[in-house]
Amino acid sequence: MLKEIKYFIFIFIICLFLFLTGRYYFSDTNKKNSYRSLQNIDQKINTYSKNIPILEDDTKNIIEYVEQSSTKKKKKFNFWKLLETNE
Repeated sequence: MLKEIKYFIFIFIICLFLFLTGRYYFSDTNKKNSYRSLQNIDQKINTYSKNIPILEDDTKNIIEYVEQSSTKKKKKFNFWKLLETNE
């Protein structure tokens, strides 16, 4: 009997928590506060974006191209031939 009462209290507390959380989340005051905070964030972004300094581009001619000659012969390695010759 005591075990059932304990489970009933746990379930009641969990349901009460979910009900009160949902009621606060969907309330008009919470919606107004969240809308105001989003509006403040947009205003802050606009003010900070106006004050950001623009840096000059200093990456021109940064890439150096290296010409490779095709006269070098590459040694071809075959895996199976290497195993055969290694005795």
